[in-house]
This record gives sequence, structure tokens and C-alpha cells, in this order.
Amino acid sequence: MITLHRQHNSTAFLPVAAHVESTFEKVICTGASTFIIHGDEVVFEQYLGRQSAADDARMVQADTQFHIASVRKTYIGFAVSYALHYGYIKNIDDKVICYLPDLDEPAWKPVTIRHLLTHTHGLKTEEGKTYREFEPGTDWSYKQIGIEALTRLVKVTTGNSVAEILHEAVFTPLGLSESDWYAEKNERLVDVILRYEGDEDWRTSESTEGDKMNMYVSTRELAYWGYFHLKKGKINGKQIVPREIIDMAVSLQSPATLHKDAPQNGFLWFVKDLPANKTEIGPLVPEGSYQLLGFTNATVLVIPEKDLVAVRMFNSFGSPEGYDYLEDVRSFGDTVMECVGE
Repeated sequence: MITLHRQHNSTAFLPVAAHVESTFEKVICTGASTFIIHGDEVVFEQYLGRQSAADDARMVQADTQFHIASVRKTYIGFAVSYALHYGYIKNIDDKVICYLPDLDEPAWKPVTIRHLLTHTHGLKTEEGKTYREFEPGTDWSYKQIGIEALTRLVKVTTGNSVAEILHEAVFTPLGLSESDWYAEKNERLVDVILRYEGDEDWRTSESTEGDKMNMYVSTRELAYWGYFHLKKGKINGKQIVPREIIDMAVSLQSPATLHKDAPQNGFLWFVKDLPANKTEIGPLVPEGSYQLLGFTNATVLVIPEKDLVAVRMFNSFGSPEGYDYLEDVRSFGDTVMECVGE
């Protein structure tokens, strides 16, 4: 179990709460939350609004689970790192078709596992066919085709799904019961508030294998997930997983050939290394930090230099007109840094 000392909400982090409240007003949502861990203490925790637009909707509270959208990729990245550490996958620079031979077609042939993990594979799909946008390792593009290949890769090599690996290696040992992939809704899961009825970007699934976009996590457990990485897998004096698994996942893994202004990634995490114009991490956030943002504006930010994890959650979906989600998430990180002193 993760047991952290809790203090009253620190006034030092009130600007972060104000930032979350401001975003709450800008996006289309009914609920939001903030959770900050600093120096092994919970220093700020706040819940806003309701879990849905229904008149009798449940209030957002500590056990409310938000749809985390692309933040789920941090769990997939962990599963790939687990598979590498234990030898199920030999090398990050192995060609993907060595493990998934059914992908043996021209567009896939040069693609490595590193390219998938860092969004530099250059592939896209249209009408069921795979096309190449750019040569692997030369540019960056956020496409679902790479994530689908990674979850298949985990299952083929380890014999277990992403969800099974996470439950066995992390969730069960740490007693996490508010982090999972759901086939059906329950009272703790928020409704995702769409931008408009029939939003074609919204998809759900009944798969519980960790391969689809149906992961819901409470704010506190997403913060614990960040804290688990911050502490290199060692919780309450016990090494839950080998620290090498965490180190691989959160260190810079982007190809050296990548353009300097492109976002930089570890195992799907965005990592702060050299300055990059297209990063989602704020300019005040120091080198060595890592973060991921989801389409629901869920964000987990880990700043090792400050021994800090900051999480914000919303039940929104996408960006309404006039809302710059990248500027907003960068300023979220910068506000956190201003609260702890640059």
C-alpha cells in the first residue's frame, strides 16, 4: 500500500488550484480535481463539481474515477519496459515485424519498437490500409496505429495483456483498486462530456485487456502512479518492481535523428531534455521531468528535481473553440514550478 502523510491543503499551491478552476471554466465538463504530492506528503487535494450533467449526479470525490484517455499510454509504456527487462523483448531497436510477422509489408519493414514508443514510426491508416507519412525516426506524429501495435507486442511476447501485467506487478502489490479498464460503467466512473452529440472522436470498448481507450483512474491513484515512478518503484522501503523498468520508461528514448523541435519521449511519456518547441511540458519545468496529457485534459506531471507529482483531472473531451490545450497544460506545469520556486 502507498501510505503518505497528509497535511492540510498548502496555501503555497493555491495558484495551481486556481489554474485548474480556470481550465474547468474553459473546457466543456461538469467535474474536475487536483492532487499534489510533494516531499512524500499529500500537500493539496481538491474536488470540483459533479460526475455527470444529470441533476442527481454524484459529486466528484476522492474515489471518483476519471477517463484518462492518452494518459493510459504510461501504463502501456510500463508493460513494454517490463517485457524488455525480463527478456520477452530482446532490444528496443528490434524491428516490429520480428515479433509481429503479419505486419510484413513495405510500410512496416523499417519500423522498430523505439519508433513506436516515441511516436516516430511515421505510419498512418486510411480505410484499413497503412501508409507512410515520413521515414522512421525523422519526425513525430501522434497516431493510434503505433499504440495498437505495442499492446499486441506485449501480448504476443509475454503471453499476458497490458492489464494483466499491471495488475500483477503494480496494482495488486500496491493495493490500487481505482485504476482499471472497464467494460461497463459503475457509480464511481464519470460521464465524459462530449463537445457535441455524436462526436466522432469518442470511442469506448468492452475490452479489459488494457488495449483500448476505456481506462478510468481516480485522481489520487493517478498521483500514486506518478509517485511510484518518482520513487523508481520503491514504496515504503520495498522495491515493488526493479528500478530499471522505471528508468527505461522515463528516460529519453527518442531517436538521435529526430528534429530538435519535435516532442521528446521515453516509453510514451513526454520527457524534458533539450528545449523543444512542440513539447507539452512548460518551459519552467526542469530537465529530467516527465508528463502525459490526455484528450480529456487529464494530466500527470512528475518533477524529480522538486520531489513532486501534480495531477489534474476533468471529465471533458477535446478542445472547445478558442481553447489552446497545449498552452494550457504548459502553463499548468509552469504554475506548479512557480509554487515550489524555480
